[in-house]
Amino acid sequence: MTIQQNIVTHTFETPFGKILGLRENGVIRVKNIRYARSERFKKPVPVQTADFEISDKIPVCPQHVSPFLERLIGKTDVNQFISDESPQFLTITRPENYDENERLPVVVWIHGGSYEIGGGDLPTSDPSVWVQEQHIMVVAVTYRLGVFGFLGGDEDRPANLGLFDIIESIKWIKKNIHSFGGNPENITLFGQSSGGDAIAHLMISEGVDDLFQRAIIQSAPLGFRIKRTAMSADFFQKTQFLKDESDPMNMVDQYVNFLPSFRKYGLKTAMPFCTQYGHSPLCKEEESLPKWKENAKKYDVLIGFNNDETAFYVKTAEKGIYTYLPSTILDKIVSVTTKSIYGKPIDIFAQNYKEGGGNIYQYKINSTIKNHYIGASHCIDLPFIFENEAEWKSAGLLKDVPWEYIQENGKKLRALWAEFARNGSISEDFERPEVLELRKV
Repeated sequence: MTIQQNIVTHTFETPFGKILGLRENGVIRVKNIRYARSERFKKPVPVQTADFEISDKIPVCPQHVSPFLERLIGKTDVNQFISDESPQFLTITRPENYDENERLPVVVWIHGGSYEIGGGDLPTSDPSVWVQEQHIMVVAVTYRLGVFGFLGGDEDRPANLGLFDIIESIKWIKKNIHSFGGNPENITLFGQSSGGDAIAHLMISEGVDDLFQRAIIQSAPLGFRIKRTAMSADFFQKTQFLKDESDPMNMVDQYVNFLPSFRKYGLKTAMPFCTQYGHSPLCKEEESLPKWKENAKKYDVLIGFNNDETAFYVKTAEKGIYTYLPSTILDKIVSVTTKSIYGKPIDIFAQNYKEGGGNIYQYKINSTIKNHYIGASHCIDLPFIFENEAEWKSAGLLKDVPWEYIQENGKKLRALWAEFARNGSISEDFERPEVLELRKV
């Protein structure tokens, strides 16, 4: 256990023992709490006693560093991370200035990364500014990814293990968050990209009754969720030989060799891993929309996307066909693919949810910067919520974007999202950031 000498500690008394948090930058942070353990291709088993470590290392599921994301989001310092095949950890961030009688609204952050990369506690998703400003609590969850968490097909290699991890984390939060000042009856799941997709599917999963009240779903690629059965089965069969590989990083190194062969399945191969219908805890694919409608009165929902989502991929390519196309053609490709992967499926989801009697808000984020090449692309929403200039300033995503623009719009956006997390509604009196279109469906 390592503790930086210049950081003051705070002790939480919990039913399972004392847990140490660190006071830093106006918040108290409790890092690396283990909520479950797992063996390879087995469901998570909840921990029964306090199990945490204060460390400078961030636990993540075994994965490759993505050069593409390093260029657009930021350079990865591999020394910051520790790879763990059982990565069921969470980090709690709450305000330092806090009345012990309060019960703070709890926002549970489910990270994105195509179900393949990332972690809950990355520097680019530091919620400290949001927590201080809005007096909320944020819990960041890390879970299994890729072949470990989102590829399965039989009893020996079950599907949706990463989804089971997330469910176990929410159970832990529901049971224990009061010890840290959180309100277990006011829990909002908040996710971006595949994290948002996971939340949408948690809303129709078995075993989640009464675990959360609200959902904020940003840029979920719902257009990729359907007609995946053949591709997933093919991928599953071709990776069967990996199941007994002793080194998890060798598993990661080897599965990528099969990805080019899946291009025949179309655009969805851009996200080879996903939740799998017809496998626990999910229903069959054809039952999903009726199930969302049936459950609509259970959860308040805020859902939306960015106007130029796929510019993140199309307009930043360093090689391939996109580098030879004129800007007018690229704009058309971005418009069509953003609509098919994000816009239209989200419209269908929202309308279906409304027809079920659900309380749902729909938003879109636009770019108001003149001549901004990639506009409101995928991930542009993240620095608005997770304002951290030191981590975001060198991101290619924000090239030619003044930091003041991020600050001004981000502060207003964080206020709106926190208001929704508090009570499931957004007052017309709240000032809207210039980048945001928002309506109650």
